[in-house]
Amino acid sequence: MIRVQEAPPEPGVLLIPGIDAETQTKIILSVLVVLLIFFIRRAILAVVHGRTDDSELRYRWMKISANAGFVFSALLLVQIWFTAIRSIGTFLGLLSAGLAIALKDIVTDLAGWVFIMWRRPFDLGDRIQVGSHAGDVVDRSIFQFTIMEIGNWVSADQSTGRLIHIPNSKVFTEPLANYVAGFPYLWNELQVQVTFESNWRRAKQLLEELADDHTVDLDKEAHLGKPRGEQRFLIRYRKLTPVVYVSVVESGVELTLRYLCRPRERRGSGSELWERVLDAFDRHPDVTLAYPTQRLNLSREVLSTPDAAAAGAESEHHEDA
Repeated sequence: MIRVQEAPPEPGVLLIPGIDAETQTKIILSVLVVLLIFFIRRAILAVVHGRTDDSELRYRWMKISANAGFVFSALLLVQIWFTAIRSIGTFLGLLSAGLAIALKDIVTDLAGWVFIMWRRPFDLGDRIQVGSHAGDVVDRSIFQFTIMEIGNWVSADQSTGRLIHIPNSKVFTEPLANYVAGFPYLWNELQVQVTFESNWRRAKQLLEELADDHTVDLDKEAHLGKPRGEQRFLIRYRKLTPVVYVSVVESGVELTLRYLCRPRERRGSGSELWERVLDAFDRHPDVTLAYPTQRLNLSREVLSTPDAAAAGAESEHHEDA
């Protein structure tokens, strides 16, 4: 029996010495894949930049194309280098992982929506603050929630009229404050300054009487009612009645009135209390509101002549006025 010896396969052309032909082929294909996806992405961005001047839209296309390019590059490179991975299940698994990377913001927003619906950090109509944005919740959706903005250039937490759309993912990355959950009232403060010559004790008594009369209904509600979320949060206030604190500042004696108000009545309650304070102080001559003043005192040694003394007295009179 004659045995025919098979000739060994002809070696391929080695572009890189020391690396076999199959590995070199995979390297070349990998480079071609990366370059192809790179130029496709550049072409897409060129078309987008040519059709729109919106910087936000350009940014979104840049992010989406970068993520999609990364995903497709990873899938093709896996197919090139790991030829044993051919099953549908493995391919679908890699595809889903790639999509999760490319659409990570959308996936995070969806997870935020699940958290909002399950944990319920806020409901429709609640007044909240997320990061630097505050407002009343007017809409909730799968990917974002919408608030009617308050504050900003408007004082005392009143509405600006703007709608702010916030991605649901912000509940994971930004501090979230709820004005009504757990305790549906706010502590507001009113600073009133009276002169050092005023009867500050009488002024303090007037503020306490005005605050008690103004917040009597709120005190009853806060003591008798059970706010939403009471079982979820350990919130205990021993004293809910108004209180006045006394301190000394440069212009006089400062009386700080601390009282309860509803979140949406902060400005209105402050305005009403100020009107009552002004009316009450008008009826008491021994109580005078303070404001920044300057006084010039000249020593007797300087006022050595009658003319200088008269001039000094006149200057002091004008400064006190």
